[in-house]
Amino acid sequence: MIKDKKDLKIVFFGTPGFAVASLDALVSGGYNVAAVVTMPDKPAGRGKKIRMSEVKRYALEHDLPVMQPAKLKDPQFVDALRAIDADLFIVIAFRMLPEIVWAMPPMGTFNLHASLLPNYRGAAPINHAIINGETTTGVTTFFLTHEIDTGDIIARRTVEIGPDENAGQLHDKLMAIGAEEVISTVDAICQNTLSTFPQPDGEFTPAPKIFKDTCRIDWSTADKKIHDFVRGLAPYPAAWTTMTEISGKPSDVKIFATSLSDIPAGLTLEPGQASVMGKRLFAGTASGPVEILELQPAGKRPMPASAFILGYHPAFFK
Repeated sequence: MIKDKKDLKIVFFGTPGFAVASLDALVSGGYNVAAVVTMPDKPAGRGKKIRMSEVKRYALEHDLPVMQPAKLKDPQFVDALRAIDADLFIVIAFRMLPEIVWAMPPMGTFNLHASLLPNYRGAAPINHAIINGETTTGVTTFFLTHEIDTGDIIARRTVEIGPDENAGQLHDKLMAIGAEEVISTVDAICQNTLSTFPQPDGEFTPAPKIFKDTCRIDWSTADKKIHDFVRGLAPYPAAWTTMTEISGKPSDVKIFATSLSDIPAGLTLEPGQASVMGKRLFAGTASGPVEILELQPAGKRPMPASAFILGYHPAFFK
């Protein structure tokens, strides 16, 4: 049955800024977003002030009903969701939905994922694609099923990853094209022109959640691997290392940007060994030096290496 987009009742599930672009595309395009489901408000930052999600902020600014269940199987939430009588659920950067929720709407529940599924299933597909040195990635819309990120694919769209592009830049690129794919998918559902295909079986590249311990730089690996690692974690959560200054004082620093171009000829450094040449900072790896362009000492703001070396005198990174 073909539905006008104003008659197609949608419930939108999402939490971070990545989801806001698609929600805005739906609202700006005149689609009927009947309710928005997002994470409960929670304390954040040093002051532990209660903060709402970016999706909730957008929803309130546009007078959209907001639901914030602590538990997705809560009977009151399930009953309230069922009472909306929605045709379609859309999920972007949200928790895994239980079957009682994703199976509810008659037209199904689809998800926008920031990778070319089946590769990079998991919580951090953008980061892992860059960390692994991929030169292409993309977005996928697919219908939800029992196992996470495994449902039938509706559409995929490929983009290139630049050699120095970081996770933040790629995030914004995928956020924009993802919103376009969400609209295309909804239109295909409205017009009854949708076609899907199953994800292939076999091996796939995982994209698990990233923790601080896994963000530490291993200087004994190759220069490109370290360059990809740094940009894959920039600007957040950021790669880090322990710096030992010439004085012997150790401290942790975050590194946001490196470069493999224009390395001085003949510069030879042991893995982790630091070298200052003029206003430039270099560090050794297993296969040659990398230049450190931007970093953040503990308790300070991010700064270019030229400013960093005015106050710090690194000898080694570990």
